Amino acid sequence: MYQQGLIPDCFTFVGVLGICTTVDYLQRGVELHCQTVKLNLDSTPFIGNVIITMYSKFNLIEEAKKAFKLIKEKDVISWNTIITAYSHCADYAKGLSVFKEMTKENSVRPDDFTYASVLTACGGLASIHHGRQIHAYLIRTRLDVDVGVGNALVNMYAKCGCIGHAYSVFNQMSCYNLVSWNSIIAGFGNHGLGGKALQLFKQMKDIGLEPDSVTFIGLLTACNHAGLVDEGQAYFNSMTEIYGITPDIEHFSCLIDLLGRAGRVNEAEKYMEKFPFGHDPVVLGSLLSACRLHGDVVTGERLARWLLKLPSVTTSPYVLLSNLYASDGLWDGAAEARKMLKGSGLRKEPGHSLIEVKGSVEKFTIEKGKGIYCL
Repeated sequence: MYQQGLIPDCFTFVGVLGICTTVDYLQRGVELHCQTVKLNLDSTPFIGNVIITMYSKFNLIEEAKKAFKLIKEKDVISWNTIITAYSHCADYAKGLSVFKEMTKENSVRPDDFTYASVLTACGGLASIHHGRQIHAYLIRTRLDVDVGVGNALVNMYAKCGCIGHAYSVFNQMSCYNLVSWNSIIAGFGNHGLGGKALQLFKQMKDIGLEPDSVTFIGLLTACNHAGLVDEGQAYFNSMTEIYGITPDIEHFSCLIDLLGRAGRVNEAEKYMEKFPFGHDPVVLGSLLSACRLHGDVVTGERLARWLLKLPSVTTSPYVLLSNLYASDGLWDGAAEARKMLKGSGLRKEPGHSLIEVKGSVEKFTIEKGKGIYCL
């Protein structure tokens, strides 16, 4: 285009920046951003919003923040895009902060997408205080809410531990879609109410709505938390046999974890032999945890050795192996696992907890320790 003497405009950059979504295109995306700066196009919402989205996909939230600040006349899409960007990068607190800043702008009014995005942030923080405030505002100002906002409310209440409120919102919705059903099924499943989750799935089928892959993640999680092993196996097998859905690593991990917790390690290993991702680090780690739970040192040691042959970026295999040996009183093995961890150069990420006090969410991090205590 440049070779023919043509100058790109806003529409050109929006189209090209929109395809810069994978790591391979990061450098190209940055180059295009530089060109928009040279042409003085980056300060327009039309271009700026796409630049924010691009950087958020690469988890470059600081760059997205800079692009947002450079937009001269921010529209509602600009605010929605940066809130979504913070949520995508799991910085939910900052997403809520931006929403508060947005509400102070008299020229911009939040829309349904705004509320859905900020409710997602509340769910990510498990901040019931902020979630209830937004819900109360919606009740005061809206006769009815969009299905997307309703789904976000269901998801928010479920993630904040208020499954009763989530179900109440679900029942009050004027219309539903598949996301609505998936959200409430996952909510009950994550709260250990597997029977209710399976009942809702039956209701969903009775109204003629076909499940998708997300539905089955919720169902398998529900079976996992409720210990419904046979039901979980049946749902997993039905994905391909009845619904034509190919299981992915998330479905497979749920099944392996389900069988492992029930002590059916041999069955889990047979499934692992059937699927190409049977020896994925997440799957092996899940079964190794089950071996520790049930004291199966022989199988656990074999799985750990296999796991340690894979390119590891976490300390989990070493920690699990050490704990497995320790639970069986094999202290020499536990010491060897700790020695291997030290030699790997990896460091265990410190754990943290979130607590909400009077509407303020605080984060507490465990200080670094030494020896066995850091495991």
